[in-house]
Amino acid sequence: MYDEKSKYIGRLLFLLDSLLTLIALIMAFWISHYLFAAKHPHLIRYLPVYIILWAPLGYFLLHFGAYTGLRIVSLPSFAWQVIKALSISLGILLIILFLLDIDFVSRSFLITFTIIEFTVLVGVRLALHWWYFLRFAQKGENYHKVIIIGTGERATRLAETLRERLEWGIHIVGYLDVDSDRTGQILKDAPVLGTVDKISDILTEQVIDEVIMAVPRSMISDVEGIVLSCEEEGVKFSWMADMFDLRVSRMRLFEIGDIPILTFEPVAQSEVKLMIKRIIDLFLVLLALPLLAPIMLVIIIAIKLDSPGPAFFVQQRVGLRKRLFPLLKFRSMYVDAEERIKDIEHLNEADGPIFKIKNDPRVTRVGRFIRKTSLDELPQLLNVVRGHMSLVGPRPMSIRDVNLFDKGIQRKRFSVRPGITCIWQVSGRSDLPFEKWLELDLKYIDNWSLSLDFQILLKTIPAVLKGSGAT
Repeated sequence: MYDEKSKYIGRLLFLLDSLLTLIALIMAFWISHYLFAAKHPHLIRYLPVYIILWAPLGYFLLHFGAYTGLRIVSLPSFAWQVIKALSISLGILLIILFLLDIDFVSRSFLITFTIIEFTVLVGVRLALHWWYFLRFAQKGENYHKVIIIGTGERATRLAETLRERLEWGIHIVGYLDVDSDRTGQILKDAPVLGTVDKISDILTEQVIDEVIMAVPRSMISDVEGIVLSCEEEGVKFSWMADMFDLRVSRMRLFEIGDIPILTFEPVAQSEVKLMIKRIIDLFLVLLALPLLAPIMLVIIIAIKLDSPGPAFFVQQRVGLRKRLFPLLKFRSMYVDAEERIKDIEHLNEADGPIFKIKNDPRVTRVGRFIRKTSLDELPQLLNVVRGHMSLVGPRPMSIRDVNLFDKGIQRKRFSVRPGITCIWQVSGRSDLPFEKWLELDLKYIDNWSLSLDFQILLKTIPAVLKGSGAT
């Protein structure tokens, strides 16, 4: 839309920081070599180090919002974003250097690079802020001149948002309304210029970049006339897309052929980040499976010796977009457990549709141990490989439990891929009431990010080792 300049500036800043990081690396190389007399191989060998450094650094700066725009990101915020991103990136670099046994990167180089990188990134951003705000923006050059159609709550909310967020500044020339009595009134520091039928004259007489309609179509009979007037004068026309008063996470406009389609999505998830999440899932699982294979073999033998029946338990669960999939677990109950559930359903200790009994008589001796230690969940790594599940996400629920949902919002969990662990896993697990469990799942869905996934994975390890809340 009209904040495309903000996105354009964000891309320029990203490229600039990429170049500055390369310059910082070269400076650190020469300083540590000549000043600290550190022995280094040729500079060309440091190019892979640059890639290993900038890949996570650029990603986390982008993730923390460093490239939202000059006007929106303050200098203290940017400095803190650089500190966080730089710390994570250096940590990743050190791990890779250790795993690959690379020893030519000295401590003096790393310390020098860190100081130079922080100084250069923040210093250049400071200079850009000074140039932008003092030498350019305050002069009003290139301001975006807007007329808003409407004078109600939507129009005032739009005016406030535009002034706060537009990268290159905003000049609201005025408002147009269907009520002639409002003409001449001052609304949010701008006048009501007249009625909607005067738009053609106003566009002819004044410099206008864009007309934004901030009222429902039902309030204005001649929308086509407004659009035609804007087209004739070469002025962009926009329409606030919250005409239905819906609170959705993301709206997208695209075309199928020549037909425009406006899409409302309940969950805002970047396809690129979802792809990265999938790659991380596969990488971690394929890395862990060879290490876990001996443990899984021992569990299979123990289950077979403890009670008759298969080592694995397979149950249809409701997954992404309500697609059913076969969830794998190590069998922790006797083979007739599903048939016996009707006889003991009155003993259910859990609130809501889920079924939990602390001392479930259907659980075997080995089953009690592998449930307590969460080892019964290990086969779900195969579900992750097959794409049914992710490492982190809301737990997939059985058909029985889903049929007992009593609130529509509970089904929002089907908008994301289910997972082996989630916020509930590190917040009490089975000790939590169903309503709290659901609340945490919705919190995860609404606030999902790759960094949140990493935090949950790290917290899951002590939670599983402690065994609290497991049944």
